Amino acid sequence: MVSYQKTENLSASAEITYSNMRSYYEHYAVDWECSKIDEQISVLFNFDILFNGEIAGAIRLEHQDNGCYIRDLQVSQQYQNKGIGAQALTECERLALEFGFNHLKLRVFKISAAFHLYERVGFFVDFDDDRFYYMSKAIS
Repeated sequence: MVSYQKTENLSASAEITYSNMRSYYEHYAVDWECSKIDEQISVLFNFDILFNGEIAGAIRLEHQDNGCYIRDLQVSQQYQNKGIGAQALTECERLALEFGFNHLKLRVFKISAAFHLYERVGFFVDFDDDRFYYMSKAIS
């Protein structure tokens, strides 16, 4: 069963992101470490994704003028391919609506398998650059 709670341990949550994203950082030669992630996420709306009561990932949202931005959606490797990411996106929609937004936005590395999940649940590519797809979805 998947559930959500506000993140209490930002450092542990940052570690999930670092672990999941390390190969992308290396691929693109991005100098990034857990302390930088911890610093960046401290100003976001942070939620743990729980699977059968265990922390399985993280959702991080940011309010912007024209929508709610999914800054991070991470599912730890041992919990991937169980539908948790798709369920977490539904939770992101619910939270965005609760915050008063009718658009979700995100960016994803072009080499990330998550791109296909975002397309499958209705996100569209608005534009891209050399590394990222910038995607959005209208919600109601």
